Amino acid sequence: MREIYLAGGCFWGVQKYLSLLAGVVSTQAGYANGPGEANYEQVCADSGHVEAVKVVYDPKTAPLGFILDQFYRVIDPTSVNRQGPDSGIQYRSGVYYSDPADAVVVELSLSALQRRHSAPIAVEQGPLRNFFPAEDYHQDYLDKHPGQPCHIPQQAFAQATQAKAPWRVAPRRLQAKLTPLQEAVVREGATEPPFTGEYDSHFEPGIYVDVATGQPLFAASDKYDSGCGWPAFTRPIAEDALVELEDLSHGRTRTEIRSSQGDSHLGHVFPDGPAERGGLRYCVNSAALRFVPVAEMEAAGYGDLLPAL
Repeated sequence: MREIYLAGGCFWGVQKYLSLLAGVVSTQAGYANGPGEANYEQVCADSGHVEAVKVVYDPKTAPLGFILDQFYRVIDPTSVNRQGPDSGIQYRSGVYYSDPADAVVVELSLSALQRRHSAPIAVEQGPLRNFFPAEDYHQDYLDKHPGQPCHIPQQAFAQATQAKAPWRVAPRRLQAKLTPLQEAVVREGATEPPFTGEYDSHFEPGIYVDVATGQPLFAASDKYDSGCGWPAFTRPIAEDALVELEDLSHGRTRTEIRSSQGDSHLGHVFPDGPAERGGLRYCVNSAALRFVPVAEMEAAGYGDLLPAL
């Protein structure tokens, strides 16, 4: 089990909403990242704490990226110290992690959120400095008081029960230790910022393999410059190299692609590729790939693929 701490206005509604997500094991309302201990009266008197919810979740069912995406659906990320009718420093929004390994997932997630908004987002991010459970009467408040007004609409609670992570997480046999960015992409479904990846403008002959397992995925001969900011391919190296899944995140329907052997998240496939080469664009994160040049393929165990290049 893993944990993350989320603040999005009054914690009554936030706790209720997060508790309904598949993969969430438990939730607890409390006060976070202020000076010293706190109770409700002190927080309301601007102690500096934020009303937050501790979320314990199973990453096999609900990766952190999925939980964050669902959380963003019920907050106004551009609002400063306000959510719904409630205003004050205690109602600021934030994402706080207790494990430093989650930092890159949070950063990439918020970067993607910012790209969807023209105004600056006002969601704090950073390590959890402290957390004090709220009084018992605050815990699961909306379950105890059904019908209580809340800044989160009832429709959102109903949608939360139907939400499912658009990617699967399965055990992997890793060949090498992954960097935090690679972990975030292949395990959590994160997306690296455009035009930053190692292979965006890379066109050397060879093959691209799953960074986690070494499974061959794409041939360099099928790579082209799409101008999208990520490596683009017209087809996989073999028909059974990829698994396609429906992705309903970010308010739109896309087709996610994952490696068939390692179940690593790679990116998405779109129908806007070169018509003369099949019309598909396999848009892939550089962080999900490892390049093997032609001169090294035989020694690396990929010699059988040389005739097909």
